[in-house]
Amino acid sequence: MTATQATLAAGGLNGRWLRLASLALFVLIWAVAAELAQSRVLPTPWAVAESMAHHIGQGSLLSDLAITLGRVAVSFVVAMAIGVALGMLMGSRERLNQLLDGWLILFLNVPALVVIILCYVWFGLTETAAIIAVAVNKIPNVIVVMREGTRAVARDLLQVAQVFHVPPLRRFLVFFLPQLYPYIMAAARNGIALIWKIVLVVELLGRSNGVGFQLSVFFQLFDIAGLLAYTLAFVAVMLTIELAVLTPLERRLTRWRT
Repeated sequence: MTATQATLAAGGLNGRWLRLASLALFVLIWAVAAELAQSRVLPTPWAVAESMAHHIGQGSLLSDLAITLGRVAVSFVVAMAIGVALGMLMGSRERLNQLLDGWLILFLNVPALVVIILCYVWFGLTETAAIIAVAVNKIPNVIVVMREGTRAVARDLLQVAQVFHVPPLRRFLVFFLPQLYPYIMAAARNGIALIWKIVLVVELLGRSNGVGFQLSVFFQLFDIAGLLAYTLAFVAVMLTIELAVLTPLERRLTRWRT
């Protein structure tokens, strides 16, 4: 191992310990505040952990997590597929960009709640309406990122490939698409963070299962410990996806840049 690699490894180790220490400090502050408040609206970390264990034991927490994650996954795939395709087209074709730019600005500024309500009114309280509502809210953000990424592509590299008569498909896959990987991952990371929050609102308003629906039940029962237990469990799952899937994938896709 070189000196540089050793330094990077030590820095990564120190960074992990710093994050753990920060989380421990957060839990400590939470526990102290809960003990001082002595209120139902601020349960202790131990009460939340007990509620989480109870719902896991019943099977309800894992079932609701699976249902919500399914909706997140489908909405994410739909939003990314449509958003990436339209973003690349708008970034590479100025006439199409001028044609659709007004639509893009419109959908960027329509409140998510309005889109959700309209989808439920138009398509009914169905799973399809829920997926459409979430995807429509996310697609404009993906388009913006991908449009700017397409505009930043090095055209000289594409021209060199064209001069050497590289086939169009290979030119796209080898010379064009890899330059967009950082933008695709940025849109994906932002998409995951936004989509799961919108899914919870969709479930709260129009579904009879999932994490969002259970949060509304806990609100009605004034069960703050259950509400926090479900919230922290879902956040933990999303952080795991970020650290175990998105971060390694981004590192692998952008390896060519180093």
